[in-house]
Amino acid sequence: MTDSATFPTLETDDENLGEDLGGLDDLLASLRSDDEPAPKRGRGRAKKEAPAKDFKAVLWASADKLRAQMDAAEYKHLVLGLIFLKFISDTFAAQQSKVRLMVSDPDSDNYIGDDPADHQEALEDRDYYTQENVFWVPADARWESLRARAKQPDIGQLIDKALVAIENENPTLRGKLDKRFGAAQLEPGRLGELVDLISTIGFADDQRSGDVLGEVYEYFLGQFASAEGKKGGQFYTPAHVVKTLVAVLAPHKGRIYDPCCGSGGMFVQSEKFIQAHGGKRDDASIYGQESNPTTWRLAAMNLPTPLPETSSPIRRWVYGRPPVGNANYAWLQHMLWKLRPGGEAGVVLANGSMSSNQSGEGQIREAMVRGDVVEVMVALPGQLFLNTQIPVCLWFLTNDKTQRGRDHRSETLFIDARQMGTMKTRVERVLTDEDIAKIGGTVHAWRGDGEVSDAYEDVAGFCYSANLGEIEKNGFVLTPGRYVGAADLEDDGEVFEDKMKRLTTLLKQQQEQGARLDAAIARNLALLGFGAE
Repeated sequence: MTDSATFPTLETDDENLGEDLGGLDDLLASLRSDDEPAPKRGRGRAKKEAPAKDFKAVLWASADKLRAQMDAAEYKHLVLGLIFLKFISDTFAAQQSKVRLMVSDPDSDNYIGDDPADHQEALEDRDYYTQENVFWVPADARWESLRARAKQPDIGQLIDKALVAIENENPTLRGKLDKRFGAAQLEPGRLGELVDLISTIGFADDQRSGDVLGEVYEYFLGQFASAEGKKGGQFYTPAHVVKTLVAVLAPHKGRIYDPCCGSGGMFVQSEKFIQAHGGKRDDASIYGQESNPTTWRLAAMNLPTPLPETSSPIRRWVYGRPPVGNANYAWLQHMLWKLRPGGEAGVVLANGSMSSNQSGEGQIREAMVRGDVVEVMVALPGQLFLNTQIPVCLWFLTNDKTQRGRDHRSETLFIDARQMGTMKTRVERVLTDEDIAKIGGTVHAWRGDGEVSDAYEDVAGFCYSANLGEIEKNGFVLTPGRYVGAADLEDDGEVFEDKMKRLTTLLKQQQEQGARLDAAIARNLALLGFGAE
């Protein structure tokens, strides 16, 4: 097993990593400990907080409150910003309750006596919060303080001031919070209603509040991407596609790098994978880059752990200079350059990348295959993305095919998953957990890396392990359909002549029944005065 994995990601070389990101540690540290009691309520009309299972419905209802006023591209920042503010305020209030118990309990090492004034002073001691990785929230910026003023006409400006105060008190949040509430074009009182609605969500009621925040963001980003249409794709890759990448890469530990991290979905899914396999959040460190500052703020809130603002590094075109106007082979080579020895990368690209010969792309692809860096190719079905109906493919790259499992040098695995997925709506297809497990399990069985116990075998119509000679015969086109062939049809045991006689008889019966139905319809129409002239 290697140290980690990646997606659009890669395991990185230490020297290159330092050059790009300056070194980051403990990026997956938890914001808070698990045992947190519910926060105390402040002034204002009390509302029952919704349990975790109701989060998504409540949150989407909050988005609908603004939908009539502004488009999805604008309102997502208001809603997501308020959700994050509620989250950090709830975690702060929960830690406050813990501090109150510690300083007032005679059996606690932090006991300071029975004077309530001393207890109140301790509640405002920053050290009790920062040592537990809880953001410090100034008094006027706390949720209950804002909620008490939600009906004031200047609530937008008050929220902006609260966000500024939080950024000033927490260096890792500076520049990450979107302060656009004061300028939002909303009807009077509408923003206050949104504050009241989000007040029904109690993050600190759940011991896994950080995980709940991630689930909320994943759901909401998908809903917003759907509402935005094409524009939504710039910050959201469907979670089931990301899970497929993570399932193949199997990032148990080490460094995970995403140079186009969007809203941080890959980091969230990688963390889920690690925990599902018995690991801990801090078994991996994350390194992300994002050129769109608005999208980067979403990632910063989604994690929520500090992400650096970084510029793109110099790219190395080892296998050929990519053409101007098409970045497919620039991305692939950038990923390869960032890999540490034995590292792996997973990349989502359009299907054309597997076969294009324009502007030297065919030569670059050939050089990559001859360089033995293309490990697995997966063709996915269409309609997976909200902003495009075209099918995409997954490239899995490595710089050493001897590191994970058996020695599979000069071999490439092809998987044709175009028939997989279930239609969630008329225009959107999703990969199920079973689909993802089948793709990931096939790759791991082929590698022999110990992730699954099954032995690999080629399956007609689905997967095929090809050697360099076979790929060369196909002109270095990497479309899986060329290699996996057609699926075997199951023989039902019926003699062909007998089957044709049976089907012909059935066809004649259906034709006769159709003629009787046509006649009946004609008679009924005549009775209604609509008979043919």
